Amino acid sequence: MLTNLNSKRTKIVATIGPASDNETTLREMIQAGMDVARINFSHGTQEQHAQTISMIRRIAAEEKAVVGILGDLQGPKIRLGVLDPEPVQLKPGEQVVLTSEPDPDQTKRHLPLPHPEFIRDIRVGHRLLLDDGEIELVVRSQTAHTLTCEVVIGGDLKSRKGVASPDAALVSMSSLTEKDRDDVRFALDQNVDFIAMSFVRNPDDMRELRWLVRHHGKDVWLIAKIEKFEALETFEGILAHSDGIMVARGDLGLEIPAAEVPIQQKSIIKRCNQVGKPVITATQMLNSMIDAPRPTRAEASDVANAIFDGTDAVMLSGETAAGRYPVQAIKTMAAIAKITEQHHLDENDDTVMRSALPPSIGEGHERISDAVSFATSRMADAIQANMIVSCTWTGYTARRVARERPLTPIVCITPNESTYYRMSLVWGVLPIMVETFHTIDEMLQVVVETAHQYKLVQLDDVLVIIAGVPFGAGGQTNFVKIHRIGEQWIPDGA
Repeated sequence: MLTNLNSKRTKIVATIGPASDNETTLREMIQAGMDVARINFSHGTQEQHAQTISMIRRIAAEEKAVVGILGDLQGPKIRLGVLDPEPVQLKPGEQVVLTSEPDPDQTKRHLPLPHPEFIRDIRVGHRLLLDDGEIELVVRSQTAHTLTCEVVIGGDLKSRKGVASPDAALVSMSSLTEKDRDDVRFALDQNVDFIAMSFVRNPDDMRELRWLVRHHGKDVWLIAKIEKFEALETFEGILAHSDGIMVARGDLGLEIPAAEVPIQQKSIIKRCNQVGKPVITATQMLNSMIDAPRPTRAEASDVANAIFDGTDAVMLSGETAAGRYPVQAIKTMAAIAKITEQHHLDENDDTVMRSALPPSIGEGHERISDAVSFATSRMADAIQANMIVSCTWTGYTARRVARERPLTPIVCITPNESTYYRMSLVWGVLPIMVETFHTIDEMLQVVVETAHQYKLVQLDDVLVIIAGVPFGAGGQTNFVKIHRIGEQWIPDGA
């Protein structure tokens, strides 16, 4: 599994839940193509999550697979309290009161909303969307603890359903709750590879999370989930302070009109590609497979179009966490990805995938790195090299090459275990752990020996080797060598 250069290049993130949290299913999911396991801290206990993470690591090692672990913070999710009795049937035109008071006036119809900070930020005329937008209310009057609303779109409402307001700026609420802080500490203790922050509004939210992680002496990749309208307005700053982005289309679709979501998806993916940071496209990608063994044609098109847009990864949520066919969902997504990518290879069409990738040239070291990575990608494709080998400590070089979406397979050789697992989220990169190298001669020797060890090459195969020198410095890519397997190189000082 580790050395299959012909496998899909788009990475698959799969959420672990009751349907998949067992050894047999996890093993089959890894075999089917799961690259990153998402642990959703909105559900379950830390003890349960620790057991799941340990099991994933063990099975992945047995399968010789690279599987990253992503801890997804709950964030300030606003939910109703317990309804008694339930469900409550809401009809258009009738009034209902949402209240944070423990003993509301029973003469009126009340729904418990134990979030006084949310109520403080709502104003008369604001819309409230309940149960992922299935029910819509509009606020007609308010007090310090209540919102009196008119039902616009009715339905049957159950306990603990989510509440959102696309019209309100929730300034009274922190994007990093006390539960999130505790979950961050737990995630760092578990050595997760990625932490995703929910309901990010601005760069300060990401800075706060970064400070918390560094305060604990750790360094993991931080993923900003774009699901708030405010995040679209401050996206450039959020991107600058994040290691990757998740397009969380579910909650984003409650904040902006559904017709705008595809446009924002394409724009976000394009910008992430330009700066060489991984981007995940998420929510309802194969939603029908929660109950059905096959996706709809629209879902298959959705996955393919995200890949054409340039996404690094596609994500499964309820399909693998609570669905009836978690393994089949991953197999289906992997098949769609491989067929879509094969079209790109067969057509050799620069308008596909690369259309979102004009060269983005930075300053200083970045300027050199951008130019070298761009040239390496095009050169490898032009000479029909067998693979590009990125020798990297931080993963910077591999990410720079991957953003160009070369036709040539990319192998990342690294002595850094953190980088090894982080590459599980980067498009097209196959990571391999090696011993530390210090000189160019040692690097070339490690490349050739590793390629032979994993049966990646044959005699006369051509490799394009790219690296940053001096090794371990990070943030620069300035070395390229074309090497034919079987030829000798002249060692330093010879």
